[in-house]
Amino acid sequence: MKPFSSISIILGIFTATLIARRGLRRKSLSPLGAATAWIVGFLSISCGARGFVLLMFYQIGTLATKYRKDLKLAKDGDAQRSSVRGPSQVLACSAIAVICSFIHAVYLGEEQAIDFQTAKIQSILACIVVSHHATCLADTLASELGILSKAKPFLLIAPWQQVPPGTNGGVTLMGFFWSLVGGLFMGLGTLFMDKLSGIHNTRPWEMMIFSSLCGLLGSVLDSFLGALVQATYYDKDTKLVYCNKKDAPKMAVHIGGADILTNAQVNFASVLVASLFGGLVLAPSIFQ
Repeated sequence: MKPFSSISIILGIFTATLIARRGLRRKSLSPLGAATAWIVGFLSISCGARGFVLLMFYQIGTLATKYRKDLKLAKDGDAQRSSVRGPSQVLACSAIAVICSFIHAVYLGEEQAIDFQTAKIQSILACIVVSHHATCLADTLASELGILSKAKPFLLIAPWQQVPPGTNGGVTLMGFFWSLVGGLFMGLGTLFMDKLSGIHNTRPWEMMIFSSLCGLLGSVLDSFLGALVQATYYDKDTKLVYCNKKDAPKMAVHIGGADILTNAQVNFASVLVASLFGGLVLAPSIFQ
């Protein structure tokens, strides 16, 4: 699909409107979040068919957020608020991919098969986008489904220390599993869209390995940053955790992390590093 062609623009408008309206109706997006998601969706699809993979992430992520919400509310004091995404959360999980896709569309034209020998710059940009999607969905699934694990989380930077579910930097084996699955889903989504677009020789096994590893590495990086620069507060009476001191009850105590970055800022930082590492370092070694 040619970037910014009539068909891509029409599909972009239609799909972005559908996603924004659905997010508002299901209360998974705030009004400003829906407006931001519309712009992101329109630009992503207008740049090429792989833009639909970002929308796959939104849909799978929304389903994961809504799944067993009652149990999450009993563990995480921020679960109700975090289920409604605002503009900062939307951009944290889309800006890098949209920028790379836009650069590719404007300066390099149509999407191509990943080949570092004949199309190095195109392949780097494409792999940054895949790594971005893999990291975002991996982190979402690890957070939203990992918290349901029956095993008690342990702190990533101090594995011998158990922490309450929902603690920033707390991880479980189930969370690691869903990180891999999230990355794999985005690789499969990319392969599917390439097939529909008539892009051949994408090397499916390499793509699945690459996206899965990006998902796991990105999720681990997010947990590492969360443990260091994102504060967690715990209310012993209700046994709920909070990421923001102003939202926590007065009796809640600080149990870890420095209060430096917000959740959206940690997400953006981890996605940025993981995306660049995936596209510039990991991809060339896997797709060689």
